[in-house]
Amino acid sequence: MPNSNTTDRIDVGSRLQLNIWHPDCWTLEVTANAAGGLLGHGVHQIDGMATGRFTAYARSTAELETLVDAIEASSLIDSVWSVDQHRATVAATPRTENATTGLIVQYDLANSINDALVSRGFIPDEPVRITDGREYWTVVTHEDRDTVRQKLDEIRDEQSASITVELMTALRNDVVSGMFRTDRLSERQREVFELARSRHYYRWPREVSAADLAAELDIAESTFLEHLRKAEAKLLDPPE
Repeated sequence: MPNSNTTDRIDVGSRLQLNIWHPDCWTLEVTANAAGGLLGHGVHQIDGMATGRFTAYARSTAELETLVDAIEASSLIDSVWSVDQHRATVAATPRTENATTGLIVQYDLANSINDALVSRGFIPDEPVRITDGREYWTVVTHEDRDTVRQKLDEIRDEQSASITVELMTALRNDVVSGMFRTDRLSERQREVFELARSRHYYRWPREVSAADLAAELDIAESTFLEHLRKAEAKLLDPPE
């Protein structure tokens, strides 16, 4: 039987939050010039092309259509087609809607930074968030800080990329502190609260909006906020 110190010998690795820009990237091009954003769910090499699954989102169907039109018009893509489309209405006015659509996009493999990261041991841990002309990656790696620095420098040189490490934490310390009694939350409340914490929703100035987080979970912004407020109430109120 393994002894109680077994987990102490496991190399638990680290989680990094990366802010990335690189040239000739259609996701950065379109989000820099259109409202809304993208969530990247994975890129694969098919017939020598990069083929990615994305969710496009915006505050209204009109803004979403503008974003999709910009994607289709980009000279940096080869083809794009829709996977699904739906609207999650938060309120009756177009200004407060949350609209999303699923897309498959094919483009030049040389213009993707995915393989440069993954081949060096940076494994995506969450969907890649692309907004305002920047890519936000959350990755896990078993490398130490010096090796992480060296490999990121290699990617910067190879891809002519700008990469900023916004946060690096040991995975064993990435557990919610005892000050948060998350055992009192429902599964959905815990999911919403943990996403808000990991995306720095509680920092000031805020690094992400409720609309962005709602799109990532594929729910309406009002539903996201309702779950979050209920979670906060349980966490802040003392248990009976």
